[in-house]
Amino acid sequence: MRYSDCNREYLEKEYKNLLMRFENIKGMGLSLNMARGKPGKEQLDLSLPMLDVLNSSSAFVGDDGIDCRNYGLLDGISECKKLFGEVLGVDSDLVMVGGCSSLNMMFDTISCMMTASITDGCKPWYEVKNRKFLCPVPGYDRHFSITEYYGFEMIPIPMSENGPDMDMVEKLVSEDDSIKGIWCVPKYSNPQGITYSDETVKRFATLKPAAKDFRIIWDNAYCIHEINDTPDELLNIMDECKKTGNEDLPILFCSTSKITFPGSGVAAMAASENNMKVFKERYNYQVISYDKLNMLRHVLFFKDYNGMLDHMQKHKAVLKPKFDIVLDALNTQLSDTGVVTWTNPNGGYFVSVDVLDGTAKRVVALCKEAGVVLTGAGATYPLGNDPHDSNIRIAPTFPPNDELKTAMDVFCICTKLAACEKLLK
Repeated sequence: MRYSDCNREYLEKEYKNLLMRFENIKGMGLSLNMARGKPGKEQLDLSLPMLDVLNSSSAFVGDDGIDCRNYGLLDGISECKKLFGEVLGVDSDLVMVGGCSSLNMMFDTISCMMTASITDGCKPWYEVKNRKFLCPVPGYDRHFSITEYYGFEMIPIPMSENGPDMDMVEKLVSEDDSIKGIWCVPKYSNPQGITYSDETVKRFATLKPAAKDFRIIWDNAYCIHEINDTPDELLNIMDECKKTGNEDLPILFCSTSKITFPGSGVAAMAASENNMKVFKERYNYQVISYDKLNMLRHVLFFKDYNGMLDHMQKHKAVLKPKFDIVLDALNTQLSDTGVVTWTNPNGGYFVSVDVLDGTAKRVVALCKEAGVVLTGAGATYPLGNDPHDSNIRIAPTFPPNDELKTAMDVFCICTKLAACEKLLK
């Protein structure tokens, strides 16, 4: 029954029953964690054979003729650039392969534009007073943390089923040259699992920013991370920008963090020749070369892009039951309450849940009290400020399935308990 249709007597009875169940759960001494989108052990085991593809008898010289054990090749070995070029849908000449973290490369990219002009006639961003960055919400907390660190005012942009509100984006960037960029997770967005529509991508490609150094940070973290047999399709942003003469607008990122090993995968970025010239000049001062042995290890393991896609089918077999557990719990335990909505993604790593306004922090606190750790309420908004106190990011990947079922039961009870508290007040 929808809570909004219930009288006070019913809600008081419901609250009493929920509180009794909650106290029983607390007595179980649970210690479950759904705080971050970490791959589970079963996923990590999928890549163990990669550790055997290199040994002391291996050939360490790649197509470039460079010994991968030594210095050299700032932008990465050609075999790995080709692989990531196919992942990102760009020419391999536009790819730079880095260390193990795409987040690190994004931080370095913002840092570079803070201290060096990315295009003629523009100041480095640290010289721009009241600099601003657009932040689609709900979104990825670590993106927002980077622009917070560098002192940007962050402007929330509401997300729809097609991506960011492009009417708002177009208006803002065309009128204000202190707006320097926008964060984007274009496929299976974090946390909603939304894939930008063709129209949204085309509108990004036709932007006319007042700031010539405005850049789209296109973090395609989940570009091949499908969980259903009907995957979403994302239009190629670089191809669309070339059509409009805006190829300097996007800067693309991805990694194998959720494909092989998060702590020792390979990250890559891609950008136009103009952009990459500026970035490489910065990297020349920062590093001689990244871990080419790790690049070689990944290339030998996957062999090619199709091999990487085959590997992701194994991840899909592990992840789909986890998402089914989450969605089944939400459907069976919360759908009739009328106080919760959620996304049903075709891929990615998260399920976004909107609880009754004003109760998200309370739900997270109750779950923690019961032994289930979630991502903090508000984390999906800049500075942790969710104006509705409603959004919670569910990360189903890390816990074993039996623990995940228990954690979701706890989450559903806490969600209903918090809703009853709010309505009874």
